[in-house]
Amino acid sequence: MTFSILLSNEWLLPFATFIAIFSIAVCIFSKSQRNALLNRLQIRRRRSSGASTPPRSFSPSLKSTGTTDKSGPLQSTVLSQDFLKTFPPSRRSALLELAETTSWAKGSLTGSEPLQDVLQEDALSTTHSYNIEDNATKYTPTGFSVAEIETLGDFPAYDILSGVPLPQPYQNFDPEKALPRPYRPFRWMYHQTMALAKMEPDWWLEIENTYIARINERKQLFKDYGDSVLQYLPGSELACKELMEMCLQFYCTRYPMLFSLSDDKKIFHNSILKNETDVRSMHPLHVILDNIPEDFAIMLRNEKDGMYYFRAGVICSSLGWNVGTKIGLQLKDIHKPIPDYKEKMSFSMDRYFSKMPTNCPIQRGSWGLEIGTPLFMPVGDPHEKYREFQKEDLTIDECHLRVDWQTLRRLPLSGAIVFNFKAMFTPVKELRDEPYIPALVLKVLKEGKRSLMEYKNTWHVEHVCIPELEKYNEEQVAKGLVRPTEGEETWKVATLDESPYFPGWEEKWHRQQGF
Repeated sequence: MTFSILLSNEWLLPFATFIAIFSIAVCIFSKSQRNALLNRLQIRRRRSSGASTPPRSFSPSLKSTGTTDKSGPLQSTVLSQDFLKTFPPSRRSALLELAETTSWAKGSLTGSEPLQDVLQEDALSTTHSYNIEDNATKYTPTGFSVAEIETLGDFPAYDILSGVPLPQPYQNFDPEKALPRPYRPFRWMYHQTMALAKMEPDWWLEIENTYIARINERKQLFKDYGDSVLQYLPGSELACKELMEMCLQFYCTRYPMLFSLSDDKKIFHNSILKNETDVRSMHPLHVILDNIPEDFAIMLRNEKDGMYYFRAGVICSSLGWNVGTKIGLQLKDIHKPIPDYKEKMSFSMDRYFSKMPTNCPIQRGSWGLEIGTPLFMPVGDPHEKYREFQKEDLTIDECHLRVDWQTLRRLPLSGAIVFNFKAMFTPVKELRDEPYIPALVLKVLKEGKRSLMEYKNTWHVEHVCIPELEKYNEEQVAKGLVRPTEGEETWKVATLDESPYFPGWEEKWHRQQGF
């Protein structure tokens, strides 16, 4: 189970809804404006119900390019032309800011804004490799020419280019004790509500005490499975380099005592692994594989139809699929197995991708219950058998909550859209002292929409987890950790205001790390 369009099927349909409905509100409006908007939509916040609830049907008047009625061919043509002429907001204003602050850039980064016709006719190819000399006047979807990108050089100021600030340095960070934040992205009503937030710049990438083990595990997965976990197609070169540089730049800024770049920006120093990487001597995705224990999927806008295709990625935490089965596919084709996607979601998702700005990255989480801690499970993996029956001697000690924390952002120079996700495992027993969480999980397991729960595939552990969670909930009620909803005899289970966390999560998180 991983992120959105490239994930296991159980998360694809709700994530499509989540993106299409609230992304613009989260990114554009302030918190007060956003709350006002939600109130106008009759979405109320309560102590225990903080998440918004989109309607079951949200599609615009033009739902899909695949209509079959008499207006179908015309509608399909109109929509295709619409996407071909639609580009994300330009980031060329950042060049002026860079030119003002960087002496060498003055006079070389002040070209005029290209017209839409130029962006279409002189679009940089995303389907075959290219050299700089023959493509200097080609443009990316965000309005940058190849010549300008070359002028910017290696590791430019991506905070200025993207509009997303670099993270604050993490003071007194101890990589041997660090734990991920205790994400608990549980929602009710499960079949309608999606957790959504503007991405927190300080937490785009997160290091924990499993860093070394996870890096080693991912490198071994690549040795074992090759292009099933890492691939890059021609035309993805710029996006891969840009993503790698943004990741390393983030690490150096967030954890300056652990990571650094040489003065010439060629060597990346990693104090945790106690090694150095020549970033120009290998493909950028291999640099990521060797240093960043998170997954990335790169979607590129095709210059021929304006649609987005999966062109490169390193993904080591997928369950039931792999990079090799998805690489090269268009958004709608990746979603093809999902019920109702073509009819209700396809056009909305395509339109969102076509317009997503660089300065509005978003984040969310998805979850599942597993036996053990399976990170990568391709089709046919022996671990799949556990999902086919309820193991009689299964114990709660074997059961884990798996959370895939996910972000979605557009890269400023290439215009690529990048999914980032990482899998985190927590023993189910940890939920015992987390207020409201056992009751919320029980509600989803017992009353969640059947089709979605079949996607989530928790049945194989429910015979053990449900009785244990019932015990935890009874204990919390007896201790006063769970309080009745106002006007009710008991707590009326709903999404928590603290979602994706729980009341008192920071105290527990700090205590477990020893501070």
